[in-house]
Amino acid sequence: MASRARVTLANLKPSRGSLHNQKRVGRGQGSGYGGTSGRGHKGQKARSGSSLRQGFEGGQTPITKLFPKRGFVNHNAKEWAPVNLDRIQHWINQGRLTSSPENPITARELLASGCIHDAHDGVKILGDNASELKTPIYIIASRASKSAIAAIEAAGGKVVCKYYNALALRDCVKGRTDRVSAAPTTRKDIVWYGLHRNRGFVSSKTLQELGNLPWIEDRWKALSEQLGVWRKQKVVPLK
Repeated sequence: MASRARVTLANLKPSRGSLHNQKRVGRGQGSGYGGTSGRGHKGQKARSGSSLRQGFEGGQTPITKLFPKRGFVNHNAKEWAPVNLDRIQHWINQGRLTSSPENPITARELLASGCIHDAHDGVKILGDNASELKTPIYIIASRASKSAIAAIEAAGGKVVCKYYNALALRDCVKGRTDRVSAAPTTRKDIVWYGLHRNRGFVSSKTLQELGNLPWIEDRWKALSEQLGVWRKQKVVPLK
């Protein structure tokens, strides 16, 4: 067995190939980088301070614009994190989720328990295998299907759909309560969260059915009153 050489300050040296000679430009033709210093002859890139953006082709139509385009990207689209009621019931049976009138289930609890792995733009409750739900649950989500709403309320629970923008959703996941919660700003969102059939958090009927639960915010009631005034002005037709 070959003996290993002892490492000392006398025999330390860099690994082979780890060091390179410095490129010294403008030091004569013999160096390979003399004269124009590797920049070529009198072009745009030969000038000091030259910077070309990625994809620039000297003014002609870039190749990225010559390729045909298909479809479009909807910048207003939302990606919801789906959760089925049977999965929630399974997590409750395992003791990984708890729900009570004082502590409702939110995106924070769903993420912390591993019931979902990414909140995306919000959580949507779906009613697949709704017959498996036996426990009364209290839950706050961004969306809920009609079958999920019916199953939760049939089991004795409550569900409310609350509007979240990116900052409000991050605060919910982080557990921050020191900032004012977001309010819907677009007409579409204002109308959607103001309808009782969606269990919107600014619907006056939804707030009446929720009663005096401790997690009901005063801001919800204020926004509901503002929505009522808005509707009385016939800005949004009542349906």
